[in-house]
Amino acid sequence: MIEKIITWCGRNARITVIIAVLLGLWGAYCLKSIKVDAIPDLSETQVIIFTEWMGRSPDLIENQITYPLVTAMLSAPKVSVVRGFSMFGMSFVYVIFEDKTDLYWARSRVIEYLSKLSGQLPQGATPSIGPDASGVGWVFQYALVDTSGKYNLSEIKTFQDWYLKYWLTSVPGVAEVASVGGFEKQYQVEVDPNKLAALKIPIQKVHC
Repeated sequence: MIEKIITWCGRNARITVIIAVLLGLWGAYCLKSIKVDAIPDLSETQVIIFTEWMGRSPDLIENQITYPLVTAMLSAPKVSVVRGFSMFGMSFVYVIFEDKTDLYWARSRVIEYLSKLSGQLPQGATPSIGPDASGVGWVFQYALVDTSGKYNLSEIKTFQDWYLKYWLTSVPGVAEVASVGGFEKQYQVEVDPNKLAALKIPIQKVHC
């Protein structure tokens, strides 16, 4: 078969050149028009459960938060693996589903099983699921730099968290905008015990 093709191409050189040129032009057109991801998304369908319970040790986090979440998610449909990580004040649970599982269906199942755990976790520990993005969803990183020197890190952080973050989140296809660095503005209330005593207000009634 190959010998016949080579013989035909040798006898019809002009037609062979024309076909080769057409195939080359068609390949160049396909290269420019076909959308191909620079980094193919080969990650698994997973949902991340994050729980914050500050001031507690990893052992306490593991026993009262991570372990109950892991055991509950193991019984969810189409779940293949559940991994839990405990650290100071924080718990991360990675629920990995079977291949070809729809991401939003998986998130709905996780939310459903989290609702069953309401009231069983410690007070002040509220689990939340991560954004609807895959493991290779981090596509852009930027830095806010004030070359004029008019704004400090607190003002730049405020602009990022209260304005720019929401502008970027409204862009189609953006699942989350995570802020790193900067100084967060804090407010401190100083109580004057002499004025409280003059007004006959006990310290127990002072709330921030």
